[in-house]
Amino acid sequence: MPMSGNAKISLKNVKKSFGNKHVLNGLNIDIAEGESVVVIGGSGTGKSVMLKCILGLLEPEEGEIFIDGQQLVGARPSVQEKALRNTGMLFQYAALFDSLPVWENVAFGLIQAHGMERGAAKHIAIEKLALVGLDADMAHHSPADLSVGMQKRVGLARAIATDPEIIFFDEPTTGLDPIMGDVIDNLIRDCTKHLGASTLTISHDMESAQKIADKIALIYKGGVVWMGPADEIDHCGNPYVEQFVRGDINGPIELDILKP
Repeated sequence: MPMSGNAKISLKNVKKSFGNKHVLNGLNIDIAEGESVVVIGGSGTGKSVMLKCILGLLEPEEGEIFIDGQQLVGARPSVQEKALRNTGMLFQYAALFDSLPVWENVAFGLIQAHGMERGAAKHIAIEKLALVGLDADMAHHSPADLSVGMQKRVGLARAIATDPEIIFFDEPTTGLDPIMGDVIDNLIRDCTKHLGASTLTISHDMESAQKIADKIALIYKGGVVWMGPADEIDHCGNPYVEQFVRGDINGPIELDILKP
């Protein structure tokens, strides 16, 4: 059943468990058209599981997930594929194909999913590489020739190659030094603004989150404990947020540490 309202992505009471481990416990998040939402939280809080549920890689036991009003939970694979076709994804470690040159990595979705002729796809790939600060000479390089920062840029170019309406970012600054992390944050912000895309980012990097987000959501034990404008997070007064921002061991967030 289509969802009412104008949310581009909507998760309603999503629950996902693995045996006795309850990872998502009634997760609720809405992302409006053109909005950038960053979901933050420590390791094991459910960020990656949430993203895999949206992408159809995992099936929740309960709840609803909508993209453009289309219910994905329990939908036929063809329905899920159609709903996700207009999305892009920047993976945590870029996930480039070593056997393909840079331009074919960028154009992969255009050729494989959209059936575009290779010459036209290559032209678009070079345009997208330019948007992320890489010149045409880079198009024929192997991903193995590139630095980690350049690989991230190529991954971003691939994510925006089809001009998607929705883009997912999985820990976009992981493995980068602070300067290159700032470069990637700026590219993400500029490229998504250029497209007018709705974006969902999962991260543990507070500085990065505040740069690219309109709204930030903190999840803990599989549920949202605070969500609000990015510019309010430093003075929101939420004890979970305050502990996470400070990186303090003391507070309502219990660390999953094995005691001797």
